[in-house]
Amino acid sequence: MTTLNRWVSVAALAAAVASPAMAQQKLVSAQSEIAFVSKQMGVPVEGHFKKFDAQLNFDPAKPATSKIAFTVDVASATLGVKETDAELPKSVWFNTAKFPQATFQSTSIKGLGGGKFEVAGKLSIKGASSDVVVPVTLTQSGANTTATGSFAIKRLTYKIGEGEWADTSMVADDVQVKFKLALTGVGKF
Repeated sequence: MTTLNRWVSVAALAAAVASPAMAQQKLVSAQSEIAFVSKQMGVPVEGHFKKFDAQLNFDPAKPATSKIAFTVDVASATLGVKETDAELPKSVWFNTAKFPQATFQSTSIKGLGGGKFEVAGKLSIKGASSDVVVPVTLTQSGANTTATGSFAIKRLTYKIGEGEWADTSMVADDVQVKFKLALTGVGKF
């Protein structure tokens, strides 16, 4: 074994030993939720997504080196009313046949202290992308971490509710996205 090969092997082993928790970070979907609240004719209406996943490489001690990515199965959106739920996959709303997933990819993460973080990234829904900043609060209980937060988007930026549904007097443009995510493998902070 050459000296260079030894150094590469030692460096790879050191990297693997130094960050075993990050390799095992997982989203516990059964204990997590992503909800959205919009207003229809001034009345708040809450829905949620039933299927989503995350890819995490998050070190609370070094947030600037961390990465977070989400995929949401938009066909899993529900408002809890069968007739309305049948409309959501259609082309004027989520167009799930053409755009089955919404995605979020972090571009930077800042620690703000006290378990609070600011996650900036690109949100893509229905073929449209926009930069968003998501405030996140982490709490820990034993080996489990919970990430909570909320942020606002403009639905028309993502072409959600086209045609006659683009009228914001019927369905408001502002949509509040709320989340509570159960995570395992996140280091202490």
